[in-house]
Amino acid sequence: MNKVVITGMGAVTPLGGGVEKFFENAAKGVCGIDKITSFDTSGSKVTLAAEVKDFNAEDYIDKKEARRMDRFCHFAMAAAEEAIGGSGLDLGSVNLDRCGVIVGSGIGGMLTYETEHIKYMEKGANRVSAFFIPMMIGNMASGFLSIKYGFRGANFSVVTACASGAHAIGEAFRQIKHGYLDMAIAGGTEAAITPFACAGFANMTALSTASDPNSASLPFDKRRNGFVMGEGAGVLVLESESHALKRGAKIYAEIAGYGATGDAYHITSPDPEGDGACRAMKQAMEEAGVLPHQVDYINAHGTGTPLNDKFETLAIKNALGEYAYKTSISSTKSMTGHLLGAAGAIEAIISVMAINKNIIPPTINYLEPDEELDLDYTVNKAKKKQVDVALSNSLGFGGHNAALLFRRV
Repeated sequence: MNKVVITGMGAVTPLGGGVEKFFENAAKGVCGIDKITSFDTSGSKVTLAAEVKDFNAEDYIDKKEARRMDRFCHFAMAAAEEAIGGSGLDLGSVNLDRCGVIVGSGIGGMLTYETEHIKYMEKGANRVSAFFIPMMIGNMASGFLSIKYGFRGANFSVVTACASGAHAIGEAFRQIKHGYLDMAIAGGTEAAITPFACAGFANMTALSTASDPNSASLPFDKRRNGFVMGEGAGVLVLESESHALKRGAKIYAEIAGYGATGDAYHITSPDPEGDGACRAMKQAMEEAGVLPHQVDYINAHGTGTPLNDKFETLAIKNALGEYAYKTSISSTKSMTGHLLGAAGAIEAIISVMAINKNIIPPTINYLEPDEELDLDYTVNKAKKKQVDVALSNSLGFGGHNAALLFRRV
């Protein structure tokens, strides 16, 4: 079995583009949530989101090519450029047949779908773009990245709702660990802050309807009443350790464990016993050979919905036992909002950066404790702490659970 390491990372987020800026703002407790600017929210139940600001796709992609991609692909291309650039990879010196791309998206090209449907309804079938299908389907981020970098190994997309990015990283980890690939680009991307998508989430009462950005995303707070939509992408370069060392790459951390489970319970609600999430964490720890007392930090799924935070807290207690009370936990969704299929990827980056910087980013906006939620949620202010082992949890509608374990090298 190969040891798998991370040699590059790239991020496009509501807290800024670039991994260093993203983590610096997360450590400062910067809130990326604000009034929605991408569409008119008049008549909408939801007026807040965590949008990516000051992003120009043409900084990363040829203008003509950019017009033939949805925004979710723009984000993936930008994040991958940073990740590949930071990895120091020389494309001419690696076996491209053993380099893969696994990038997930929970929803795919929702903006394209809405735009083209309006054209269809108002102007007829002949006005629908010939590029509608390849712009809309969720696998195209992986496809475009494979084409750009010439990676000819395993190339696919994972769709497990809000666990997509984490599962994509986990599946790439397995491909490398078991020897099918030498390296892979892995992560998640999402751009679903659109009128149609927001209406759908709002009407199922999943979203916060707050008007104050500092009272909207409230993980683990008793006042929590729904999540806030976010957008962006996170991409990591994973390699076998021997491959990375051979080319003299900088290693940020080892990915040492991956858990993937199903709740088999409900289409939107987590298992009320937290069983699926608990088993995912246990699987990741067992694969890594890590005991509960060795887990220094958990980046929680922590959506700020009444059920998720309650059941995830229970899952952490069941997975770590008495050590759950000694482990630092935070939900960075309090700052970034919920990036859906990209959430697990940017939170994996947060976890790796916590190891590199020895900083636990905070759960901001926390004012009112919930007596049922009594763990250390690192509230309102970052904490300096030696982090050798970090877990990142991602849970998706349909009962999809993923846990990734990262370890200092």
